[in-house]
Amino acid sequence: MADTRPVTLAAITGAHSLTGEVRLKLFGEGVASLKRHRAFNDSTLTLEKLKDDGKGGAIARFAEVADRTAAEKLRGTALTVPRDTLPALAEGEYYYTDLLGLPAISTDGEALGTCIAVENFGAGDVLEIQRASVDGKPGKKFMVPMRAEAVPEWDSERLVITAAFAVED
Repeated sequence: MADTRPVTLAAITGAHSLTGEVRLKLFGEGVASLKRHRAFNDSTLTLEKLKDDGKGGAIARFAEVADRTAAEKLRGTALTVPRDTLPALAEGEYYYTDLLGLPAISTDGEALGTCIAVENFGAGDVLEIQRASVDGKPGKKFMVPMRAEAVPEWDSERLVITAAFAVED
């Protein structure tokens, strides 16, 4: 079955020129991650031109955007593609979107909560797990490095976290 969940690859941060080009903030592996896609947002935006801006972002032109006014109206728009259009991954690799929402259990079998975020502060990916709500209050959160000693296994159904890493802040 096709996985058509939308995955955000970039966001429009504003207009770039009078002719309708837009500036993009990239969330993937640079401009190359966008170039393999021609249509975004359920084919409502068709990519005509894309170039690196030299500052970690990109400049794009979409067929449906004719001028600066139309480009400005798109500020803040996330550019999405269906999950199944992304390249296949090698063993041990993952897309952040595949981890979000997964239930987490400890190696002792304890239900720990749900993965609500994946961050990377420079030293590697870190999962944020939120415990279940208690008496109507949101559960506490804790963070776990996405390394083999902390997360010995994961799949499309769950994350398994070494019990020693399942501590709350």
